[in-house]
Amino acid sequence: MTALVGFDLDRTIVYSAAALLLDGPDHEAPSLVVAEVYDGAPLSFMTRQAEGALAELAARATVVPVTTRTVAQYRRIRLPLPVGGWAVTTNGAVVLHDGVPDEDWTTSLRAEIDATSAPLAEAERGLLAAVPPAALLRHHRAEELFAYAVVERRALPDSALAELTAAMTAIGWTVSLQGRKLYVVPTAVRKERALAAVAERIGATRTVAAGDSLLDQAMLAWADVAIRPAHGELDAAGWTAPGLIVTDARGVLAGQEIIDRARAAVDAA
Repeated sequence: MTALVGFDLDRTIVYSAAALLLDGPDHEAPSLVVAEVYDGAPLSFMTRQAEGALAELAARATVVPVTTRTVAQYRRIRLPLPVGGWAVTTNGAVVLHDGVPDEDWTTSLRAEIDATSAPLAEAERGLLAAVPPAALLRHHRAEELFAYAVVERRALPDSALAELTAAMTAIGWTVSLQGRKLYVVPTAVRKERALAAVAERIGATRTVAAGDSLLDQAMLAWADVAIRPAHGELDAAGWTAPGLIVTDARGVLAGQEIIDRARAAVDAA
């Protein structure tokens, strides 16, 4: 059996300090390790137990990080995975093998984006028009493929999010709010499509996927075994599916539980 395990990163496997959700006494907090450094300071974390469990899982299966991060943002992450492995970045727009982008994948996907979605500039204008000035902290483009805004959640009304979603759907784009980041992404750019391409290339006979956001939903539906944490967009929406595993824990402890549950799913096959 060849098993493939695809993990979303942020708020699924690695967590910022604000997303740790450690509600108990400080002296009972789990030991943490730094998974990302940015501008010389620690930015993302996982539990020490999760780090060890992930290394054990990588010895049993092909573990593929699947993230909305750009390639540069992904390369800041440090996980105990084989150097010559696979990764999916930019929400599925880039497939990396041995750290090198698969140009055939990127070229064919960009052609599909051009045929099915309005130009990035149009979607970006719609995003900025929908976010009230008081809610907009800054905005970025990701590798000239999609756009996102960093927002003040309390100043972003639900009505603005609903209007943006409707407007983007009409021009072939999707919307996802992950923490303080509000994304608009072409409908052709999807994590599960890139992960399925990796599964085909390695001849995977069993697939496991985990994620917390609406951009992960189709990836979870595609996998043989799907796991989501008890927090995030999917949890807030009450999303479920046949056989879906939902963690008991929240925050960084959910990340640890996800790895343990993925390892159990691989071992049980």
